[in-house]
Parts: sequence; structure tokens; C-alpha cells
Amino acid sequence: MPPQSEDRKMQIIQRFIQLGIYKKAERHLYELSLNELESEYESIKRRKADNHVKTKN
Repeated sequence: MPPQSEDRKMQIIQRFIQLGIYKKAERHLYELSLNELESEYESIKRRKADNHVKTKN
């Protein structure tokens, strides 16, 4: 994996850790690919945004 990709992967893992997320199902975050991490992170952001909108109403 190119160094930039590895840096990006570590940045996303740190964001998960800040949210209190250490695993996805039974897999540790470092076992996931960059694409898997990015996809899951975007999914979490969408869910948080949806929940925020619902609670505002």
C-alpha cells in the first residue's frame, strides 16, 4: 500500500477510535481495507446526520 494510502487509513482508524468504535463485526479496524474503512465511515456520518435531522424536528 502506498504511504499516502496508509496515512489515510490511519487517519480514518483514529476517527473511529474517537467515536468509540474499535471493530466492525468481528474484524479489527486495521484488518479492513482503505475502501472498507472509507465506506463504513461515510455510512456512519450519514446515519449521524440523519439522526441529527430527526431529533431537530
